[in-house]
Amino acid sequence: MNLFATVLTYTAPSANYRGESAENRAVIQKITKDRFEHAIISPEAIRNAIRESLRHLGLPSNRERLGDEDQLSVKFADYPDHDRYADDFFMGWLVAAGGKDRKRILEELAKAGRDPARFQFRRDSILRMNMAVSLEPYRHDSVFTQSPAQVDSPWKNADSSQLLHRETAYTAFQYPFALNLEDCRGKGDWTRVLLRAIGELNDVAGNHARSYFEMAPASIVVRLTQQLVAGYDTYGFRISEGRHQLPEIVEGIRHRDYPGAEFFLGGQLVKEMDEATAADLSDKGVTLDRNPQRLLMTVADRAGFHATAQ
Repeated sequence: MNLFATVLTYTAPSANYRGESAENRAVIQKITKDRFEHAIISPEAIRNAIRESLRHLGLPSNRERLGDEDQLSVKFADYPDHDRYADDFFMGWLVAAGGKDRKRILEELAKAGRDPARFQFRRDSILRMNMAVSLEPYRHDSVFTQSPAQVDSPWKNADSSQLLHRETAYTAFQYPFALNLEDCRGKGDWTRVLLRAIGELNDVAGNHARSYFEMAPASIVVRLTQQLVAGYDTYGFRISEGRHQLPEIVEGIRHRDYPGAEFFLGGQLVKEMDEATAADLSDKGVTLDRNPQRLLMTVADRAGFHATAQ
């Protein structure tokens, strides 16, 4: 069984997700789509936030983000172990070692009581993701803020006041993710927490002192299927006159292009759906829920990853 999903965030202004700065100008990363530039968020940034969310929700995590270093930095508690650490299990790893380094690592593992024969220097990610893309094109909006001069202070970052130039977008983002649920068997409790973390995702990509942008779903579509591909446009969300729409999937189910029983729709998409469409989708087996977080727990239940008693 495979899980395919697309998350659509709420619409909000944002100056996050920056690339390299040009002098005092913070540049948003972008991609060209239909001849227009759209702001993007890398899957690596989203995955990093998911790691931190798993830790916050109580799962054992190997990697910890360090925030007070002179460059982006992380710390690993131990060599990778997908049996002990949830982030290793879902995200995979690469230990870039060869020759003598490999021999030394295997010897250290043996001394620590781990079986060197079971250790992998490389493991693919179970959680598959692609970049988040803005629904609205970037329209060359910018804002300017003033950083004051520091006078008679024990420390200072600059000799004078600085004018800060930030590219800004007012948009929602959509991003897909996928899981092979057979890979998750034996870790159903972790998988349930992973889906919860995606349902409550925040703190993606930094710059939070100046820009707060939630990556939790305003709307979401999930498909549970034996197919090896999603079979639909994984960037299919549209916003028209402020309303969330998913035309390909909704019309495809109504015309029996897709088996309705495999689909779960949640959030604003359902709240704004007319009664006739909602009734038709329900009749065709689609699970509808106005609450996207609750819908993800329904998906976890349907996949066999039930809540355990605490």
